[in-house]
Amino acid sequence: MTDKNEIVITGDMILGDVIKLKPKTLSILMMYGLGCIGCPISQLETVEEAAMVHGIEPDLLIEELNK
Repeated sequence: MTDKNEIVITGDMILGDVIKLKPKTLSILMMYGLGCIGCPISQLETVEEAAMVHGIEPDLLIEELNK
C-alpha cells in the first residue's frame, strides 16, 4: 500500500527533479552507473531516457527507485 504523501517515480519524470524530491534515489542511480547525475543533462532527461541511454531496462530502474 502506498502512503498518500509518498512520491511515486515514473519514467516521464525529469532525473534532476527525482533527485530533489527523493534524495535517497541518488545511491540507486549511482549503483546503476548513472554517474552523470550532476551534469546539466540531468535537468532535461527523463528517468526512462537516462535508463535507455545507459542500457538499463527502464521498468527495472523505476521499480528500484520506488522501493
